[in-house]
Amino acid sequence: MTDEVRDFWDQHAATFDQEPDHGLLDPEVRAAWAAVLLPLLPAGSASVADLGCGTGSLSVLLAQAGHDVRGVDLSPRMVAAAQAKADNAGVPAVFVQGDAAQPPYPPASCDVVLARHVLWALPDPPAALGRWVSLLKPGGLLVLVEGRWSTGAGLTAAECRALVLEVRQEADVTRLDDPALWGRVIDDERYLLVSTR
Repeated sequence: MTDEVRDFWDQHAATFDQEPDHGLLDPEVRAAWAAVLLPLLPAGSASVADLGCGTGSLSVLLAQAGHDVRGVDLSPRMVAAAQAKADNAGVPAVFVQGDAAQPPYPPASCDVVLARHVLWALPDPPAALGRWVSLLKPGGLLVLVEGRWSTGAGLTAAECRALVLEVRQEADVTRLDDPALWGRVIDDERYLLVSTR
């Protein structure tokens, strides 16, 4: 990823959490994301890599549920905000600055790889997916939250599913059109993709 991309997200770090689904500051929005994500994760303390973690809202949500979460983001300011958020919440999530397309974690070290609104923005999504899948332990869970937004940016569910099926045997898609997730009614395509093998 380029310095220009890093600088763009650095500039947005201070206001990033103002979007309801970014900051999860509204209890209804936070509860909606918890209801979507927490039932997917293995029982007990799963090791989770949150790739392109932004300000760490989902990381903290999962860490508060007892999971061992590591996050990576290209923006140093996003990483600083995420670490502060985890520290303030009293959870041991750890964040590092780095490229989500090439996560700094060893192969077969994660029970879960999570990425929200990241894959579409990468220069080589198939290569990134291959690396992400290599991080998973046998039987590991790939969880992607993506969309094709009204601006025309993003990936359709069909496009994302096809990419995942190049590196995994399954890819189950669920629409995420509940306004509670976004803090407002949406009119574009947003979805969850889950792959367990």
